[in-house]
Amino acid sequence: MSAAIPTLEGLALIGLEFESGFVPLQGQGVSTDLVVDALIRILGFTLLAGATAASVAVVYRWYSADEIPDGVAVLAGVTVVAAWLNTRHALGDAILGEEVALFAPETAVYTVVTFAVSAIAADGGRRVGDYVARDVFAVTAPRTIDEMTQLVRSAGRVITVELPETIEDVDGYDPVTEETKADLAGTTLLFPRRLTVDDLRERLVARLERDYGVGHVDVELTVDGTVEYLAVGSRPAGLGPTLAPGQVAIAIRADPAADASSGDAVEVWRGGSAPDGSVGSSGGNGDRGKGTNAGSSSRVAAAELRAATGDVATVSMAADDASDVDPGIEYRLVTLPGTPDAGRELVSLLRAANETVTTTTASSDPGGLAGQTVGSLPVAVLALEREGRAIGLPDDAETITEGDVVYLLGRPEAFRRMNEAEADVEVEVES
Repeated sequence: MSAAIPTLEGLALIGLEFESGFVPLQGQGVSTDLVVDALIRILGFTLLAGATAASVAVVYRWYSADEIPDGVAVLAGVTVVAAWLNTRHALGDAILGEEVALFAPETAVYTVVTFAVSAIAADGGRRVGDYVARDVFAVTAPRTIDEMTQLVRSAGRVITVELPETIEDVDGYDPVTEETKADLAGTTLLFPRRLTVDDLRERLVARLERDYGVGHVDVELTVDGTVEYLAVGSRPAGLGPTLAPGQVAIAIRADPAADASSGDAVEVWRGGSAPDGSVGSSGGNGDRGKGTNAGSSSRVAAAELRAATGDVATVSMAADDASDVDPGIEYRLVTLPGTPDAGRELVSLLRAANETVTTTTASSDPGGLAGQTVGSLPVAVLALEREGRAIGLPDDAETITEGDVVYLLGRPEAFRRMNEAEADVEVEVES
């Protein structure tokens, strides 16, 4: 057999050395058929590496719902090619007695080209396999949960949580849009298995707030992950929700001190300047009533700086003082060492927190608050308004009487449970 086929160098050896094991001799020509045969074999290795990487990507996407790392897919494709070449050489040497010039330059070129092309093909196969798997598994994902699918999902790495068709509004928060409720209704979400109920609730709330832009989520979950109740609300945006009762925000022509920032307590002074160019006293020097027009300077109101852009400042002040502000006058802002009042700080904290404030009138009806102590309630009591007298932060032993206006602080779900408990008491009394 070896006598019938001449030994070749160059590319001829690339196509034959792993098949027949011939040792190259110098001075022979290159056969076009052998070159084509070598290219066909390299193409076969390319398809093998790409198909292997694509298969691994599909399996990885199905098992973990994530994209396979680049290196893992490329390594899998190249490994199959290396195993093929090594197995072919070992069988040829042991069974047929063929020998291959492993250290010849032609062998090195063939090996390098094969592995390089296989690596590129494996990366392409990874991309194609992941793309196909992502579309296929997205279409075939279950939308409903029954006992069998729940058992199968629980045996895997993920569990499904299906949202109810009816989405309620959270008391104390602005309602979300109907489009958002329609997107949430009946949606099936995937979460890692072996999560506790509290961990699953936290992840579900974070997922809804991040993906759907809701401000607050009130959800009731069972042990198996079934959503029994879901209510959502949006957080109020803008400047208005941060204003304390009786306060308004107004823009004036003023230049605050360079170091003044939002939240600083200031005083608004009228320095006698007007938009015709007759500038009064400069702003922010802290000298109350002094300036170029010191004799005509007068204090307008105490305020709080909210924002400043150029010569326009936004301040919040009492609604009664806002009527004294003239939009055609440039004012002087004097920064004070004081801090905003407690009402402003409380409003700011409530805006960022999950708690909300609500008021209710205590009654002696079954389930009413009359007769209960402050410490027995599942929510915090900020104040009691009794016969025109305000009791701030009452003691836990304080008894709520009929007719008291109670200011409560707590999470919306706590208020909902309290209302449900009151309703249950009324039903028991009626029955």
